[in-house]
Amino acid sequence: MYTTDIIEGTNRQYRKVTNTKSVFPSDTSLEKMLYLANENVVGKWIQRYQNWNQVLNQLIVLYGERITNYL
Repeated sequence: MYTTDIIEGTNRQYRKVTNTKSVFPSDTSLEKMLYLANENVVGKWIQRYQNWNQVLNQLIVLYGERITNYL
């Protein structure tokens, strides 16, 4: 399922961050580390695809007004 992949990917990023540092001085420091890791993960979700403008132009040529109504 698609959402499971997203959750597993996010958990993998959290494990990657927490494994590099084995001991956290406090719970707050762990929370801060996970918050920053979360910001990095979310930043990757909103990145544009490579060559998106070319793809969009081809979709406009193929589907015309059906696409431009949503731009």
